[in-house]
Amino acid sequence: MADSLRRHRVCAGSVSAVVDLEAAIGFVVAHGDAVERARLSWLRNGTAVPAELLETAEVGESPDGGWPATWGGEIASIDATCFRLAELDDLGALGRPAARRALDWLASRQQADGGWEEDASLAESAPEWARPGDPEAGFLVSANAGFWLTVAGLDARASGPLDHRVGGAYAGVVQAAAHSLAARLRPDGSWPSFLAAGWLSAAVLHRQEMFQESARIQVVLAERMPKMSPGDVAWLAATLRRADVDLQDWIMVRALRRLTETQRNDGGWESDDGHQFDVHTTLAAIRAARPAPPG
Repeated sequence: MADSLRRHRVCAGSVSAVVDLEAAIGFVVAHGDAVERARLSWLRNGTAVPAELLETAEVGESPDGGWPATWGGEIASIDATCFRLAELDDLGALGRPAARRALDWLASRQQADGGWEEDASLAESAPEWARPGDPEAGFLVSANAGFWLTVAGLDARASGPLDHRVGGAYAGVVQAAAHSLAARLRPDGSWPSFLAAGWLSAAVLHRQEMFQESARIQVVLAERMPKMSPGDVAWLAATLRRADVDLQDWIMVRALRRLTETQRNDGGWESDDGHQFDVHTTLAAIRAARPAPPG
């Protein structure tokens, strides 16, 4: 497994894209903290994460589930909760009680139209992409919450019986989310929100077997990909891969080609949120480009 991770080649016709995974791994080892290195080990080999590191990643959860954002005081945030679930996913921890509480909390916050919105009390402090009352922010928050409930439902089953439906115990919730997102797509496949809402929505729709709607979004994403930042492409590719879009699928081939073009000499990729998040972006790229998931 480790050897195959070193240099993984994806071909599309006569064009090949080579993501240097050995260099990317070295970057995370050199610059990551203990939790980030544990994420790397799990992504590479499915290595069990020590309990104390899992507890560190889970710290700060609200009693009823969900995590507050740094900008939101003590009020649990959908945006922040989805970010923490992404970290826990990289630690193989979606089956633990903390993740299950967070997913249950997300499900309980779904609105009648199938979407989500941040708590109204966060209106003054929330950034533009999470601001309650703003339709564009609401679409992104809905796509993000729908994504994690879609892909994590079967993993986060520690407190209940296995449910084989897409989304597991949250099947009805994610079905409503998918239809809500699809209903707001424009005829050309674009969406009325931020860029990230596109790949999150495409992933939700793909897992709900709404392949035509997902494909329409993917065409738009491919058109925009040459101008996307490395951080966005890494997030896009990791999101679609987590939703079972095949590594050889055309959209993944294009994304990996773009990651190859933007990988730095030190093995990492640049984050849009500052260099302190470069390791997080690099871990997303590793998740996207690795030959197969652990276990």
